[in-house]
Amino acid sequence: MTTRSRARAISIAVLTVSASLALVACSGGGDGGGASPSATAAPIGKRVTQRCADLLPVGALTVYGKTFEPVRDYEPDKGSPAARIAQQRGRACQWQATDDASTTITLAVANLPEKSLTNLKDALYERGGSVPTYRVEGYFSLADGVGRADAFADPYWITASSTLFTEPGGAQPVIDAVRGVVQPTASATPAG
Repeated sequence: MTTRSRARAISIAVLTVSASLALVACSGGGDGGGASPSATAAPIGKRVTQRCADLLPVGALTVYGKTFEPVRDYEPDKGSPAARIAQQRGRACQWQATDDASTTITLAVANLPEKSLTNLKDALYERGGSVPTYRVEGYFSLADGVGRADAFADPYWITASSTLFTEPGGAQPVIDAVRGVVQPTASATPAG
């Protein structure tokens, strides 16, 4: 992996956050203050055509020892990675356990240009938490009991989060299943 300079990563992280905030601000509802519709930033991603059930079949979630069902009216939290992906023509999905609605798995997938992927990778690289078992450039973090996995099956950015993901391997079945759909020529299971 190429060493990335600290200054470059910080600059890119600031630009990424600034761009995300600009997208959120521009796509929000009008307040009657005269903002013109032309101020809305255009999405840069290509549309992800696969449905949630195609990206992550419910059967792939049986490894968690629970039965899951899709949340049909799922709306990502404003400012979340899933919301940013949805703004970029990506797909944002959520499943909930049938025995406990508070147990969810959130997945979002975007098809982004190389420069955007590089910016995201650089920011995550600087944060740390690299995960080589994802078989693509991948990262994991745990905050407030919610694990978040990010994987880059170029040109796709895959992000998944859940309280079930207490370590990088907890997200592995989700990452592998989605990677197998968006990169069907790649092996869906890690070696060795």
